Amino acid sequence: MDRMFRVLGFWTGIFTVMFFVGELHDAAMLSLVQTVFFVALSYLKLSERMYMYIFGAYLTLFFIGFTYYSSFILTPSFGH
Repeated sequence: MDRMFRVLGFWTGIFTVMFFVGELHDAAMLSLVQTVFFVALSYLKLSERMYMYIFGAYLTLFFIGFTYYSSFILTPSFGH
């Protein structure tokens, strides 16, 4: 399971580079924080159950944050 967190760190690292190249610095920083989080967790050698609990908590926080952002912060732009 720790290898899967390294895989998640790898892919979020790829997103970090792509966001940085595209000059989306806020998204790049958010993705970099996630990369560091995943890679750091992968080296803790936790049990598989604990990795699943952490990933479930991560997904819960992500969905709450994404729903809040898309409902209350994001302004729709029609036609642009």
